[in-house]
This record gives sequence, C-alpha cells and structure tokens, in this order.
Amino acid sequence: MPKPDLTAPTVDSDEIKRFDALADDWWDEAGPMAPLHKLNPVRLAYIRDHLCRHIGRSTETRAPLSKLRILDIGCGGGLLAEPLARMGASVTGIDLAPSHIQGAKRHAEAAGLKIDYRVVSIDDLQAEQAHFDLVCAMEVIEHVPDQTAFLRTAASLVAPGGGFVMATLNRTARSFALGIVAAEYVLGWLPRGTHRWSRFQRPSEAARGLRRGGLEIVDLTGVSYDPLRDRFHLTSDVSVNYMLFARSVR
Repeated sequence: MPKPDLTAPTVDSDEIKRFDALADDWWDEAGPMAPLHKLNPVRLAYIRDHLCRHIGRSTETRAPLSKLRILDIGCGGGLLAEPLARMGASVTGIDLAPSHIQGAKRHAEAAGLKIDYRVVSIDDLQAEQAHFDLVCAMEVIEHVPDQTAFLRTAASLVAPGGGFVMATLNRTARSFALGIVAAEYVLGWLPRGTHRWSRFQRPSEAARGLRRGGLEIVDLTGVSYDPLRDRFHLTSDVSVNYMLFARSVR
C-alpha cells in the first residue's frame, strides 16, 4: 500500500511526530497517558450504551458489539480498540505514527485479540470506499488543522444507518483554564504544548460539519473530573470536555 499523504488537510505532521515520541507510554497508567486511562471507562460506556441504543441491542450481553465494524481514528496504542474488540466488535484501528501501530499490534497479540491495525489516514480509507457501523474520533479533532475536512471525510466512512462518536474539548475560557493551563502547566497531567486552544471545537461547529456529511447529532454530553474520587464522570456541563453521538441520515 502507498504511504499515507501527510500533507492532506486532515493531517498535522508535526503532531504525528510529537505523539510518535510517546509510543512506549500508551499502556503506562502512571505515564503521560494517565488521563486517558482514567477517562477510558467513561468513553467505553458511552460508546457501548449509545451504539446499542441506536441499533436496538441490549448492553447486558457478553458481547454487545458482536459483528459490528468499528473504526478507531487515531488509535494510538489501542486503549480504546482493545476493549471494543473484547465487546465483540470487529475493530480497525488507524494511526499515522508507525510506532503506535507497531506497539498496538504487539499488545493486542499478547492479549490474544484480533484487531486490524493500519498506518493509513481517513483519506486513504475514503479512497478505498470503506464503511463502518461506527466511526470513533476520540480526542483527535483538536489535533487536526482542517477540522471541516476531517469531519466531512470521517462522516463519509459511516455506513448508512451507522453512527459516529467523538470526544474533544470545547473552545471556551474555562477550557483554556482547565484544559491547557491546569492540565499542562499546573498539574502536569499532559506534556506542555499538547493542545492548542484555537483547535478546540465548539459543539455548534461540530454539528455544522457533521450535518454537511449527512450525520445528525442525537446526544451531547459533558465530561468532568472529580478530584476527590480521582475519576471522570458524565455531566450536563459541556464547557470543557464533551462527547457526542451522531447518526447517519443519508
């Protein structure tokens, strides 16, 4: 397969290089990815519950996502892909950092999981006319230069009747204070420079971009951190972190 086009508007090559340097840290719960490890249970429950509701399945079965094709964009080391595979889904994980894919493959193999990990972009998958029952873009769009193009291309990968789930940060004064100043400079949760506030996306902007791609938002939920319990939880407050679920209306 040809190498992915790193000049595409949905790709930031500098971001890829920066995250590539963190390849060995994905599964270290005390390392740079610690916030994602804390966030993962909330993300997974949200994905499972909304996808099952969308297709009319029970969440109580052993493999509630059985036979569903799920795409994990910017999969990193597989923190999201592996649990989704354990819930029965046929998962494709894509990332443009080769070391991430190599590490994810090794970890999945050691866990006995079959996941299709690939070093390709969403533009490559669009060219292949690939489609999925669910497309996941979790903590990705805030690292993309052309977010309108990203949403349009990601939406094209959703099969008719399928769903799309996204997690990101809102562009507000509060998100700047908590998502950048506190998380990167005060608490040191994330390496400095991880985020650019200008790339945080308001829900209204996400809704507009998804509508252009034939998707309609059916749920918008905030995510907050409880320092006393050291865990994330869902909330009605979308001023900092939020997740959304959209359905295909094509």
